[in-house]
Amino acid sequence: MPFQELVTMIPMLDQVSTSSHSQTLDSSGENHILIMVLRGHVTITPKDQAPVVISQGYACHPSSGPFAIQVPRTKEAEYVIITYGVFPEHSPWTLSGPLRTLSEVKIIYMLDELTRTLQDIHPDTEEEQAAQSFRKRFILERILFIFMYETHMTQDKKNTFASMEDTLSYIQEHYMLKLTLPMLAQRAGMSAGHFTVLFKKHTGTTMIHYLRSIRIEKAKQLFLQTHLPAKEIAQQTGFSDYFHFSRIFKKEVGCSPTEYLKGISEI
Repeated sequence: MPFQELVTMIPMLDQVSTSSHSQTLDSSGENHILIMVLRGHVTITPKDQAPVVISQGYACHPSSGPFAIQVPRTKEAEYVIITYGVFPEHSPWTLSGPLRTLSEVKIIYMLDELTRTLQDIHPDTEEEQAAQSFRKRFILERILFIFMYETHMTQDKKNTFASMEDTLSYIQEHYMLKLTLPMLAQRAGMSAGHFTVLFKKHTGTTMIHYLRSIRIEKAKQLFLQTHLPAKEIAQQTGFSDYFHFSRIFKKEVGCSPTEYLKGISEI
């Protein structure tokens, strides 16, 4: 997200409107458009791009317009359109596409404040006009910041979830190899400490215990499906020696590999 761009430019509010109908927005020139869905959802289709279903926010960049907004025929929807420019003119401002927020109540409150400022406050002096202009800019900056920050935050969560799921898949496929926490953390692009915390949060257990559980389950399958010696099964499931395998097996299953094999033969 363009936080560095936001530092060097100022958003200048042009107009605010509310709609519940389908329409096409022209974002020609230097005007940017921020769409915020208050109720239901809408489908937004930028020029020469695929349609996107939006239930929270969408930033329309002038280079991607016009934008077709489609309200579902069978459902009601309401959305706000904020048109704004940037100062200085021609400043780089690349914000575009779907926006997400965890603070919808706060956003709605600020929209109400912005509408009240525009409709109910009528400045009589230049000083009051300047104060109103600053207030409008301040509210718009806060709305943009919340959308940008929380879109970034939710995207990070998705990336973290995907990274953990990828790690679990990797362990499932390579459990027989020597897998270490630093190696898996490096593969996930994280520090060992951060990886440890996220793995425990994602699975409810540690990486070591998770790996051991996978290996023991694979060993049980081999006991059931093959006639391989216990020592060979230990090697095939990633254990460095039989004694370590036997100790972990008894801890996880409740009996030794020998006792487990005996129980299978009696079935």
